[in-house]
Amino acid sequence: MAAATDHAGLAVLSFEECLELMAHTGVGRVAFLADGEIEVLPVNYTVEGARVAFRTATGSKLEAAVERAVVAFEVDAYDKVERTGWSVVIKGRAEVVLDAALVARLERSGLKPYSTAVPKPEWVVIHPTAITGRRVPPHEK
Repeated sequence: MAAATDHAGLAVLSFEECLELMAHTGVGRVAFLADGEIEVLPVNYTVEGARVAFRTATGSKLEAAVERAVVAFEVDAYDKVERTGWSVVIKGRAEVVLDAALVARLERSGLKPYSTAVPKPEWVVIHPTAITGRRVPPHEK
């Protein structure tokens, strides 16, 4: 059975493939509305089930989570030589993690912020409403 493709000929990834790719990437971009502008910021992250979690400090990402804002999260990879790649997009709501048991699990993930100039004590989790992905198929050489 051939893999499903979208209108552009990209392979549509299954939910399981999306989760597998997300689990092994570690850096993505979170997009949200802040002060009437769309912000897209890089974060390193961990995966908790089908949710993405990252650490942050006071600022626009934390404010979006406090407001339970609608966000998008994207991870991808591209091989320039082979001309192949993939992208996974998560749409959902951000939320500050207040549950002590979840904070403990996230702390055990070992995720440390890349930038240590400012402490990032808060955990934010994205509760997905949709997870989709595409793969660029190999091109003929």
